[in-house]
Amino acid sequence: THSFTLVDRALSSILLRDDVADLKVCIVSVAGAFRKGKSFLLNFFLRYLSHFDVATTAAAKNSDNGGSGDNFEERPRKNVDDDDWLGDDERNLEGFSWRGGCERETSGMLLWSEPFFAYSPSGEKIAILLMDTQGAFDSQSTVKDCATVFALSTMISSVQDDLQHLQLFTEYGRLALESNDSKPFQVSDKQHAELQQLRKYIRNCFTGMECFLMPHPGLKVATSPNFKGQLSDVESEFKTQLKNLIPNIVDGSKLTLKEINGEKVTCRELLEYFRSYIKIFQGEELPEPKSMLLATAEANNLAAVASAKANYCKKMEEICGGDSPYVAVELLEAKHCQFRDDCLHQFNKTRKMGGEEFSKSFLEKLDAEILERYENFVKNNNGKNFFRSARTPGVLFVFLVFDYLLQEIFQLLYLDFLATLCSTILGLILMTMCLWFYTRYTGSFREIGQSIDEVAEFCWDNVLSPFSYYALQEGVKHAASLQRKFNETNSNPTYRNGSKSSLHRNGAGRR
Repeated sequence: THSFTLVDRALSSILLRDDVADLKVCIVSVAGAFRKGKSFLLNFFLRYLSHFDVATTAAAKNSDNGGSGDNFEERPRKNVDDDDWLGDDERNLEGFSWRGGCERETSGMLLWSEPFFAYSPSGEKIAILLMDTQGAFDSQSTVKDCATVFALSTMISSVQDDLQHLQLFTEYGRLALESNDSKPFQVSDKQHAELQQLRKYIRNCFTGMECFLMPHPGLKVATSPNFKGQLSDVESEFKTQLKNLIPNIVDGSKLTLKEINGEKVTCRELLEYFRSYIKIFQGEELPEPKSMLLATAEANNLAAVASAKANYCKKMEEICGGDSPYVAVELLEAKHCQFRDDCLHQFNKTRKMGGEEFSKSFLEKLDAEILERYENFVKNNNGKNFFRSARTPGVLFVFLVFDYLLQEIFQLLYLDFLATLCSTILGLILMTMCLWFYTRYTGSFREIGQSIDEVAEFCWDNVLSPFSYYALQEGVKHAASLQRKFNETNSNPTYRNGSKSSLHRNGAGRR
């Protein structure tokens, strides 16, 4: 169909992981003509990162030993000068799907399902993602397909490894640059000097360039139908240069973090860029460069919304989420207002594309989503209130007792019709109570249970609560009146003396 669809659920499962979502990200992608060994090369990146990455290595060891892998960050990082990362010479090359031959193997763009971790010189933890792309200019791809893959790959990537035919889409970045001081693309050029004609585009579009000329991996790699990636069949010079190339790109001290509009991007924010970019390439025609700029501005603002909302949710979870006890309504509302203001301020101070007017609708979107999340927090918090949870059965029980008393009174007065009516209502209340307990116990018919709760809440707010308040007030008034009379009686000496004289006289009379 020559169209691209984002598998949002799969991408979200990678980028929104709790240990990944808020980390700065480095994306290493390989793009270029088909059947040039892109997946083959990327699997060596995968092998290197699997060997040196602290998280992956320790988690695998703990898993093998029956452990949980929770303390993997405490393990020391291996020596990056260790050459053993290439592994056994007879070990097959695994990871991204690859094969020899002339037919295309990779379709679309593929992101490795496990992020890797490294540390910058300042000690900041960084997520590294590997991305493979469909080869260009095969018999099945149109020019639009090739341009789309190249454009998406380069707009997303922190480190792009092949600039062949880059003029198909570098104009997107050049036009975007007209309204921004930052370079739209970040790239390390690994292509041979034969593409001299691209230099005028590259200088204007990319923040930095490096060239690394890789030797041919050998005839067995290129021609043998039985080749499975064994290093024994790979030329030694190729292996030697691999050991130079890969650490030069993904070692922690040399990582190129993904930046858009001069701001480093987190994994959570990257998801919004994926979503926005894929939309504009789903049409029949290639998008205009200004459309690409607009999509970047939209994604940039959506990323700021996602980051601020995540911050709000995190703070509210600390107050009333999970196993936290019930929080008073006034305190919860005060914290909501405080965190809401903080997050709106965070959004406003975040550097965004498109200008203040363009960002206004996204600010309103953030405010609406925060309000929606607050309502959910209120509901969850109310569920922890024992008295609120017991309100529905309590209201039903009060009506049950009241109806039963009315029924008995009507029977004593021989008002059979009214007694029968009360008996019918009594049965309905019992059925309603049983149905409510059933919905709470089984989780079935939740809508019915919710409707019963709403009716009970209405009865409480409009009947029982006002009546209880009135009765309490009258009771307090009556008690105060009795206390006042008692105090007046005890404080009146005439009354006390008169009582004593009367008692004295009565006693004397009896004598």
